[in-house]
Amino acid sequence: MSEAPLRPDRLILMDHIREFARRVKLSGTAEELESFRYLERQMASCGYRTQLLFHDAYISLPGKAVVEVGGAAIGCITHSMSVSTPAEGVSAEIVHVGEGTEADFEGIDVKGRIVLVDGIATEDVAAFASARGAIGQIHVSPNEHLYEMCVSPVWGSPSQHTREQLPNTAICTIARDDGEKLRQACRAGKAPVARLTTEVDTGWRKTPILVAELFPDNRPNAPFILFSGHHDTWHYGVMDNGGANATMLEAARLLAERRDEWRRGLRICFWSGHSHGRYSGSAWYADEYWDDLERRCVAHVNVDSTGGAGADILTNSAVIDELKAVAARAVETVTGQVHRGRRHGRAADQSFWGVGIPSMFGSLSHQPPGPVKMLTALGWWWHTPHDTQEHIDPANLQRDTEIVLRVLDELLAARVLPLDYAAYAVSLKSELDGLDADLAGRMDINVLISAVNELRRRAEAVNGVAQRETDPVLAEIINDRLRQASRLLVPLNYTFGDRFHHDSALPHPAWPSLSGLRELAALPEGHADIPFFAVHARQTRNRILSVLRQACAVLALEGS
Repeated sequence: MSEAPLRPDRLILMDHIREFARRVKLSGTAEELESFRYLERQMASCGYRTQLLFHDAYISLPGKAVVEVGGAAIGCITHSMSVSTPAEGVSAEIVHVGEGTEADFEGIDVKGRIVLVDGIATEDVAAFASARGAIGQIHVSPNEHLYEMCVSPVWGSPSQHTREQLPNTAICTIARDDGEKLRQACRAGKAPVARLTTEVDTGWRKTPILVAELFPDNRPNAPFILFSGHHDTWHYGVMDNGGANATMLEAARLLAERRDEWRRGLRICFWSGHSHGRYSGSAWYADEYWDDLERRCVAHVNVDSTGGAGADILTNSAVIDELKAVAARAVETVTGQVHRGRRHGRAADQSFWGVGIPSMFGSLSHQPPGPVKMLTALGWWWHTPHDTQEHIDPANLQRDTEIVLRVLDELLAARVLPLDYAAYAVSLKSELDGLDADLAGRMDINVLISAVNELRRRAEAVNGVAQRETDPVLAEIINDRLRQASRLLVPLNYTFGDRFHHDSALPHPAWPSLSGLRELAALPEGHADIPFFAVHARQTRNRILSVLRQACAVLALEGS
């Protein structure tokens, strides 16, 4: 990594912002493709080899919606992956289910009724309501704005096995004050009747992906860093995701000037289908190019919604354990803030954990906490028609882009990949220690704790060799060992276990691969089902042990 920092040009960044502010970019539309052509020209002008791919994606574009109560219409929107109603709509009594958690639904008969939910529409509430037989959902915004959402619990386009998981209810959102009137009526036992009429254009359509590549001279098949962000938008989407696309273009331009310092290549992907297909673009790419990604991709940096006005919190972006130090160095150098990071959620085109690719970011800069409970800290204008150029702060856009540049510069130019699997081992050890106490008397997992301790020892030895090693041949051996280790360890951290099928888009627990052990630990003492759960828990323990043993073997360097 060069000592001279890369400095983004604020004027160039804002030129891109003005271009992205010209079009609404719904997935698979002509306007979106026209904007993709702009990206293609910009990347080619910086020397990147570009390819515009087209693939079939299951896309859902919300249309007209009406909510009527007592003959009066209430302002509303419907949502991506909601169902269209018959022309006459659907009518039923409203029942209030709080925030729509699984516990909120317990003991309430919602079959054939319309549920009233406090908060922005989400895929998990849609799944709960559908499973319990509701025929409609009315979500109440936390403020006066109506937030566009995709409510599919299926990650990417559905297959014949997952399409039955799609929502089967009409779903609308209304403003806070309108929702409060309905809540009060429900609390008073009046059981108001609502009519929902929705139009949603859902089906298969061709969507684009722009792939742009640049590699060190004479190394077109070198390992590479994947740098990605979506280009489709809700409305004009100037922050989400125009800010990130501007960051990507400016980062690409500046990084290309240091190509002779790179030790690995850069592959940049602009996705469609993020907003209207539940990450259909990145999911398709992960499936279609699985073998190439598995063999050559060593890290994934995703970027979303940079440059927001008032987005001054740089301490909480998502990053996988083994890349936390990379994020922290960049954030502290640029801003002086101490980056603590957070665990990735099921979002941000993180379609590559099954492949085993370490990842970082998504949204990078966030708003300070406010009085209104929001799904994200990206500004009240997020996912509304108000996401326009006025909510971009040029200084914040330049700052966020500089952070991303520092991260990419390190990943591209570091002699040894900065993947710290000792930090990974510390995180897993903490999880196992808690489970060990909860499983006392039911299952012995000391063998797992010993294995993760060995993983930490091996990883610390690799880190030590990497810090002092100057032999380029040995450095490449270490890099390949780290790649092999990631293929084993990333899926253990972020998937339920199947590397070749995407887990759902529903919220997941930390370390989902430990679920079999957690389920056994959660049963009350003396529960009749403990022997059944123990069967699965033993199988879970064996899988984790096998992965840890393999990772230890991969990271066993001679003399370590």
